[in-house]
Amino acid sequence: MSLLDQIKILYEDEDVVVINKPSGLIVHSDGKTSEPSVTDWVIEKYPEAENVGEPLIMNREVRVKNKESTPNSKFLTNNFTILRPGIVHRIDRETSGVLVLAKNQEAFEFLKKQFQNREVEKIYHAFVWGDIKKDEGTVNRSIGKSKKDFRQWSAQRGARGEMREAITEYRVLKRSREITFLEIRPKTGRTHQIRVHMKAVNHPLLCDSLYSPKHPPELGLKRLALHAYGLKFRNFKGEIIEIKAPYSEDFERALEQFESLPK
Repeated sequence: MSLLDQIKILYEDEDVVVINKPSGLIVHSDGKTSEPSVTDWVIEKYPEAENVGEPLIMNREVRVKNKESTPNSKFLTNNFTILRPGIVHRIDRETSGVLVLAKNQEAFEFLKKQFQNREVEKIYHAFVWGDIKKDEGTVNRSIGKSKKDFRQWSAQRGARGEMREAITEYRVLKRSREITFLEIRPKTGRTHQIRVHMKAVNHPLLCDSLYSPKHPPELGLKRLALHAYGLKFRNFKGEIIEIKAPYSEDFERALEQFESLPK
C-alpha cells in the first residue's frame, strides 16, 4: 500500500478535511525531488482546491555554460513556484498524525488567522530520552539557525540569524528509567520546535537522526518518535472542532515495548 493510500480522513465538512498523515510522507514538495506528498492527495481528491492556499516561491541557481567559461560557468538565479493546495500548517516527514487542510480559499484564510493568533490547540505525543523528574514544565527559549549544521535550528547560545519566540509546554504521561513518554503542546509554530526544545533541555526525541544522531534506535522505531495526536480549532459556525489521530502501528508497538521497560 502506498503512503497516499494510507491517509485516513478523520473529519470532513464543506470547508475543511482533517487527515491522519502516515510517517514518511511529506506535506508538500520542496521543488528539488519528485516524491508523493499530501498535496498530491489533495489534488486527486479535491481537484477544485488546486489553487487554494499560498504558493511557495523558491530560488534556484542554473549553471550557464559559454565558450569562455570552461572551469567557471556562470550561474543565473530564477524563481519557481511550488503549489501547496489546502496546506495551512505542516508536520515533518517522519511525524505521523493529525493535519487540517482547507478545501476553499475562505477556509484557508480563516484557519490561517487562527494559527497566526495561536488559537489552534496542538497536541503531540512523543518518546524522549531520559527520566524527566518534573510532572510538567514549559520550555521558553527563542529559536534561531544552528551555527553547526545548516539543516538544524537551535535554542542554544550561539544560534545565528533572527531569534524567534518559541514556547513549548509538556506533561509526563508515563516514565521508565531511561525514556519518558510525553504529551507536548507547542504554543508557537517554529520549524522543528519540539525537537529543538527537547534537545535544549537534554531530553531529545528518540530516533531523531538530525538532532540526536548518537543515540541508538529504541522501542523498535525506525523513525522520529513523534505523533501529532490532537488538534482543536473553530469552524465557520463558531463550533469547536476537536480531532484526535489514532497511533500508527509502529507507534502502538513502541508504546507496548515502553510499558515493559524497568520503571
